[in-house]
Amino acid sequence: MESMQKRFWADDQPLVERLGRDFFRQLPERPGVYLMHSPADIVLYVGKAKSLRHRLGSYRVANPERMARRTLKLLQLVTKIAWEECADEAAALRRESELLLSLKPRFNRAGVWQGPERFLGWRVEADGFEVAVLEKSEPGWNCAGPFRGKVVHLHRALVRLFWLRCYPDQGLAGMPSGWFDGLHGLHVKLRYRHDLLTRCNDGLLRLASDGVLELDVWVPETRRPFEKAAWEEDMEFVSKHLARARMLTETKS
Repeated sequence: MESMQKRFWADDQPLVERLGRDFFRQLPERPGVYLMHSPADIVLYVGKAKSLRHRLGSYRVANPERMARRTLKLLQLVTKIAWEECADEAAALRRESELLLSLKPRFNRAGVWQGPERFLGWRVEADGFEVAVLEKSEPGWNCAGPFRGKVVHLHRALVRLFWLRCYPDQGLAGMPSGWFDGLHGLHVKLRYRHDLLTRCNDGLLRLASDGVLELDVWVPETRRPFEKAAWEEDMEFVSKHLARARMLTETKS
């Protein structure tokens, strides 16, 4: 019965219906930026891609179990996608930053305004794992950045990721009141087994410095579909913006 339901209730493909399959076939396998437009030709979203074909191809199927509600809503509104090829991923990142600041698209959360530069900091101490937003890189902390407005979203996402990793039985619903939405403030301490927190600390350091994602460190032991989807969204956000900070640092040096 379950397999029959999957056949009869296939996921929507709104972009394929509006743009056609040939649109996705013609996309270049090159770095670049893409702009998603509304029916009124207003830019709703700007993104960067290492491969335009691969990245835009990921939007073909609107899967509610693997996509955030915000993304599903975006796909229902998009009627046109424009793109620009760039020399490399670092150039695409710079171009994306320019477009975000000038266009301020409705569906982009990060990069649309120039806030103060701040750092994402984390460390393991004897009584727990700390994650904080810092005004400067401080001794004793592992730091990534600098970031601007997105650092607050990074902080919230990391707290959720580490909570799920440490407390899979409690899940996101078991977080202290307000923590899921970031009402914990910009300095949080999680208390758990020191060995796991040390592994998480090392895994985050490798992800921030080398871009190495060690799934055995990050994947939570949960079977709840909502938590899996939330974990994937947060993991993609954290990985993307740590990579962006790393590339910007490299281009400046």
